[in-house]
Amino acid sequence: MAEVIRRSKPLSVSPLKTSQPLGASLAILGLNRAIPLLHGAQGCTAFAKVFLVRHFREPIPLQTSALDPISSIMGADDSLLDGLRTVCEKHRPAAVGLLTTGLTEAQGTDIQRVLKIFRERYPEFQAVRVVPVNTPDFSGCLESGFAATVKAMISEWAPLEAVNRIRRRKSDHSPRRVNVLCGASLTPGDLEVLRELIERFDLHPVFIPDLSDSLDGHLDAEDYNPLTTGGTPLAAFATLDDAIATLVMGASLYPVADLLHERTRVPVHCFPHLFGLDATDRFVMTLAGITGQPVPAALTRQRAQLQDAMLDTHFLLGRARIAIAAEPDLLHGFSQLLADMGAEVVAAIAPAAASILPQLPLAQVHIGDLDDLERLVCEHEAELLIGSSHVTEIAQRLGLPLLRAGYPLHDQFGGYQRAWIGYRGARQGLFDLANALLAHAEHAVAPYHSIYSLKADERREARHGATQASTDSSRWH
Repeated sequence: MAEVIRRSKPLSVSPLKTSQPLGASLAILGLNRAIPLLHGAQGCTAFAKVFLVRHFREPIPLQTSALDPISSIMGADDSLLDGLRTVCEKHRPAAVGLLTTGLTEAQGTDIQRVLKIFRERYPEFQAVRVVPVNTPDFSGCLESGFAATVKAMISEWAPLEAVNRIRRRKSDHSPRRVNVLCGASLTPGDLEVLRELIERFDLHPVFIPDLSDSLDGHLDAEDYNPLTTGGTPLAAFATLDDAIATLVMGASLYPVADLLHERTRVPVHCFPHLFGLDATDRFVMTLAGITGQPVPAALTRQRAQLQDAMLDTHFLLGRARIAIAAEPDLLHGFSQLLADMGAEVVAAIAPAAASILPQLPLAQVHIGDLDDLERLVCEHEAELLIGSSHVTEIAQRLGLPLLRAGYPLHDQFGGYQRAWIGYRGARQGLFDLANALLAHAEHAVAPYHSIYSLKADERREARHGATQASTDSSRWH
């Protein structure tokens, strides 16, 4: 059990935390023909847009109610109603994520009430699904905002009568369909690996949400689309009870899994992460148990390759001193992978508290910022850092290698497509960790220089100097 050390500073220095509205926007971007609408000042949305554009290197559809100082004080309901009407009228989305920010939460905006007024005032937009989520900037982090939005999707769109319908029917589940709740720690590349793992057992996964289809870096047939292209279709929510199982990826989504099980009565299988051999083994055996099929030979081969990589890299990773700054689910996955390899996590920083943190295989987890990370790295003499592109300056100042993971990754190409999970993802992760340490390794034994070779060099230099002097003298005469 890890000791969770709470924040003690009165302010953040070089913040690690990424806001809840940004995580909520990320979840909405995993739906087909959807658009997030942030209720707040224009700068709040501009920051989130720049953040996501730099990370994914794609045009990101975001809208804002664009509050000005007067409406912030006198009341923001009209701005929100006008913003919703404009988005629905101009873009005709299938879904709108209505998200609050720190400004409107401090103001006390009741988005549920405003949405009810919108439905009464503009009945022509009844077909547009709107999911309201309270996501204040001043609490939580990207991961909690993402989880709150997925929970709101299930609450709004998984029909209540599904429970009664499931009781009336005897057995008409789709024998090959599984629901997959995808946490914020999974990249589009991770989701592609996850899909491949599930489909190897002849199962059809329905990802909620599906960033691998909307933010995987593909070129669209249209030059510009103001809505998301790809992602989970809204029709999938109405048939969630047709699956034979629900797979949950990430401890942050466990409350969402409880709600979905209450609505559908579909069996739930929870996985805090899929980093490393043991976690992937458990997931693969769960799929084999659901289908009654043996493990495919291709997965057995990938497992053997991971074992070989663990053997090859353990000499370098064993007892390596590593520091991590990441969201709770991602921090859990990396800490478990490193613990399996015998590495020592000497500093672990999370941006916000989470129920999974005390269960990490670490001595301590700090709730803090990048200033705390740098201090702990120096105190405990870490050899390698794991974190987002915001950790780059610390790594450069301290002369340490950095393995980039999390949000944002804006100083390298393809970070969003990186796969960490499964046998192949863990194998490549171990190689990258070992190579980073190898490139910055310090030799334990200094090179030996013979005293005789030094004297020979001195005599050679003396002869060279005498020859040069003789040559210069002949030139003068």
